[in-house]
Amino acid sequence: MRTFFGMILGALLLAGGVYVYDSMQTSSVANGEVATTNRTIVNWDVAKADWDALRDRAHKDWVRISQK
Repeated sequence: MRTFFGMILGALLLAGGVYVYDSMQTSSVANGEVATTNRTIVNWDVAKADWDALRDRAHKDWVRISQK
């Protein structure tokens, strides 16, 4: 149980750290010439679209399974 909790906590810390790093990178250089060289680690628009698709599919599958 501790191992599973540690893996979940590690994944959350990693995602939070990457988000903070990316938000600091884009906030300071978004309008300058260096915006193309200091790129973010994650394309957050694509990640959000993938997350929404996964959430919608899980919801549809849950509704389908619960109706049986």
